[in-house]
Amino acid sequence: MVVTAEERARLDPYTRIAESKDVPLLQKITDLQQVVKAAKTGMLVTRDSNDNLHSRAMTPANVSGESQLNLVFLANNISSKFEEIENDSHVNVSFFDPSSTDWASYSGRARVTQDKELIHKHWSMFVSGYIGNLGDGVHKGDEGDPRVAVIEIIPDEIKYWISEQTAISRGLQVAASVAMGKATAPGELRTIRKEEIQLARGSY
Repeated sequence: MVVTAEERARLDPYTRIAESKDVPLLQKITDLQQVVKAAKTGMLVTRDSNDNLHSRAMTPANVSGESQLNLVFLANNISSKFEEIENDSHVNVSFFDPSSTDWASYSGRARVTQDKELIHKHWSMFVSGYIGNLGDGVHKGDEGDPRVAVIEIIPDEIKYWISEQTAISRGLQVAASVAMGKATAPGELRTIRKEEIQLARGSY
């Protein structure tokens, strides 16, 4: 079904009300980072050779940085997600913070590397707990382990929702809107578009 922009705005008042278009880019990035930090864990979605979508929980090794939009994950390159990224580099990473209902969705491509400086920069001992020391003198579960690789998410577009009210206030606003028969949006739906991402990349 093809819907015009005008008809979509009429039939989807929630999105029309929530969409924010006047927020400066740096403010968008700052607020996005707060959403990701609060959520802590994201769901990385990849596609296998049979077109099945698979998701798994992963915690980014990087979030902060004035203009930082790429996500970096450290993982075991023997796991199936690396085969899936090789099959199709298009990925999605989503975050959700149930305490605020804030969420974020990154759409883009994944790049895999074993750059030693990048691994060292983002290394955490928690990674060792996931890959283990095999006791063979090679696969020691440290940052020099040949299984350790970086998955860098290079976004093409990022959408996120940020709440403007407390849970009680949100509930009251929705209840009032129901009573009046009107749609409401107790927060803002923001998009960081490809050209904005490219602009941010140019600043770091």
